[in-house]
Amino acid sequence: MNLPNYFLADLPPEAVLNPGMITEACQTLKRNRARFLEERTTDRIIHILAENARRWMDPGDPFRQRALAQGPAELGCSVETLKNGIDAFFAEMTRENLEALIAQELGHPHRLDRPVSSPEERETRRSSMARGPELLVHVASGNIPAPAWMSIALGLLTRSAQFMKCASNATLLPRLYAHSLYEAEPKLGACLEIACWPGGSGGLEEPLFAQADCVTATGSDETLASIRQRLPIRCRFIGYGHRVSFGYISHKALAHDTIEGVVERAATDVVAWNQLGCLSPHVFYVEDGREHMGEKFSEKLAAALARREEIEPRGHIPIQASAAIASRRAFYEVRAAHSPDTRHWFSPESTAWSVVYEADPQFQKSCLNRFIYVKGVPDLAEALKGAELVREYISTVGLGVSEDEARELMQSLARWGAPRICPLGRMQRPPLGWRHDGRPPLADLITWTDWEHET
Repeated sequence: MNLPNYFLADLPPEAVLNPGMITEACQTLKRNRARFLEERTTDRIIHILAENARRWMDPGDPFRQRALAQGPAELGCSVETLKNGIDAFFAEMTRENLEALIAQELGHPHRLDRPVSSPEERETRRSSMARGPELLVHVASGNIPAPAWMSIALGLLTRSAQFMKCASNATLLPRLYAHSLYEAEPKLGACLEIACWPGGSGGLEEPLFAQADCVTATGSDETLASIRQRLPIRCRFIGYGHRVSFGYISHKALAHDTIEGVVERAATDVVAWNQLGCLSPHVFYVEDGREHMGEKFSEKLAAALARREEIEPRGHIPIQASAAIASRRAFYEVRAAHSPDTRHWFSPESTAWSVVYEADPQFQKSCLNRFIYVKGVPDLAEALKGAELVREYISTVGLGVSEDEARELMQSLARWGAPRICPLGRMQRPPLGWRHDGRPPLADLITWTDWEHET
């Protein structure tokens, strides 16, 4: 499958971008938006997104096949891991879910098409209509592709022309998604641009930001701060910075007849996207008690990860990442030799998976790529004390608890500040309408027009 040169990222490696090319691309996008996108109905855009997602789920789809053939080398994962990630994302991109997202965010499914009234607005003789930015710029990260895909889909729903600047050596999967939309509807594809250059290239980013009405960015806090200070004051900025996640497992959920299921769901969260997303767990807090459930859970989790390695291998990772795991392992081998409160289980003859158990509840950031901590704690309050230092960076808490415990624990976590709480096994499978970092995904992009009428 040969991709046509629709986007700047399709140009050969020797091609050199310049500021004039960026400005011209932005202006072309705006013209194409006015001609092809601005007047599209929400129903039509939803139909295109949902049908395109359905094709990505088809094993025979050429875009999916190329993603699975070339994507693992770019991401540093196995074909199986990427396949599961593709299926998890596109399974959510249905007509029903897209319609529900718009209703959730804007209060009415046609709010982007025309002025409409909610019952409350009718009482005050008002209608309102939502509109998206004329040019929406995305600065995408390179760890996993799902956020970039979602950004493009949201931008189309808001009728925005879009310019996505990808991370170096991470253009393939965003390009393939953009090309699939171009094939499905060329006029929509003409409102998209995909490009790549090293971060901090002011000569290219200045003309891009000068044309933008809204910029979204995913990356380190330092990257977000740098982008924010270079934007025109009129430009809206939506940044998603460094985030971490953890799981909490109650003693009651680990009763003998359910522990295997809890362990398998925890393993699913560790394996998904090789633990590289902000929704992936770094730590599992386990209610310990007299039975040493934390150690038992760790041992069973190690066995589950070993089984997953047979059917969904981690895949090849960069040498630096493998060296970081080896160094971290060596540290815990020494600690375990001198402390009964530390134990470890490591994949033999590889760095494929690692489980470290500690009685110390202090949150530890994992070196990722299926390296997971298990911490024994007496209760949720102690777990939250351990996670206090990363409280403002928490993205998701996965719960392995009984039904009668779930609501009370959820309320405690919500008051503590967790923006998303979900069952174990679904940490890296958020629903389409989830509120990233506790913020509305679609409504953040919107500007409203209120109409106050006589009758």
